[in-house]
Amino acid sequence: MPPQTVPPPSSPSPAVPRPPAEDEPAALPRIVPVRRTGRRAAAVVVLVLLALVLNSVVRNDAFQWDVVFSYFATVPVLRGLWLTLWLTAVVMVLGFALGALLAVLRLSGNPVLQAVSWGYIWLFRSTPILVQLLFWFNIGALYPQILGVSTVSLLGPVAVAVVGLTLHEAAYAAEVVRGGILSVERGQVEAAQSLGLGPWRRFRRIVLPQAMRSIVPPAGNMLIGTLKGTSIVSVIAVQDLLYSVQLVYHRTYQVIPLLLVATLWYAAVTTVLSIGQRYVERYYARGTAGAR
Repeated sequence: MPPQTVPPPSSPSPAVPRPPAEDEPAALPRIVPVRRTGRRAAAVVVLVLLALVLNSVVRNDAFQWDVVFSYFATVPVLRGLWLTLWLTAVVMVLGFALGALLAVLRLSGNPVLQAVSWGYIWLFRSTPILVQLLFWFNIGALYPQILGVSTVSLLGPVAVAVVGLTLHEAAYAAEVVRGGILSVERGQVEAAQSLGLGPWRRFRRIVLPQAMRSIVPPAGNMLIGTLKGTSIVSVIAVQDLLYSVQLVYHRTYQVIPLLLVATLWYAAVTTVLSIGQRYVERYYARGTAGAR
């Protein structure tokens, strides 16, 4: 009987993945987070640079922080701060009231009113605010009397600042208000007309709430810009915040610490106004994608 040969062992067949059963959940793929080495390195570099700058500011004796804190809440500085805040509020209220009127004239169907509004906006946006203030400060050279009243006694430095800043602010406020009104869809106004709403009710209930969504952000920027822009009235001897600290350092020759006093107050007030602007924006953005 011939010997039987044993067949060589067959190589194992590759494993075929078994399809998952209907009631068996499929295995989820592994999620590998993206490595953002460059972003992290850049953040570290920026933080190191900020730390170096902060350290140089805090530990540099030339800033004289003890002098800064000693003058920060003194009576002259607070009096100048109050005049700056008062001037900002008055200019914004009067400027936007006049700007709203100019915007309505610009949107009217009367070509004469449109031309007058456009000419006003063009003129006051074309000349620097410093030139306008100096012009109004010397208005007595052109008109010594207006309606029998001497312009020298009528327009003091504070009155000149209010008039000059208001007329300048109104030109920019007119464009902000006009842009906000134009952002409202015409179909909504026509729908309100079909319901029999009068012009005033249409404007108050339909146009104004929607226009404010576009008006508030640039108006907030204008408010902050006006707050800082009031410092220019120091050239006509209005004792605002900047002029008040200038009077002090002209006497003590401590220029840097007194300028830091004004800087810190401007930064503090601007921060408060920015927070208020944020809440006003959220109020008018209710029910829209911008409500965050």
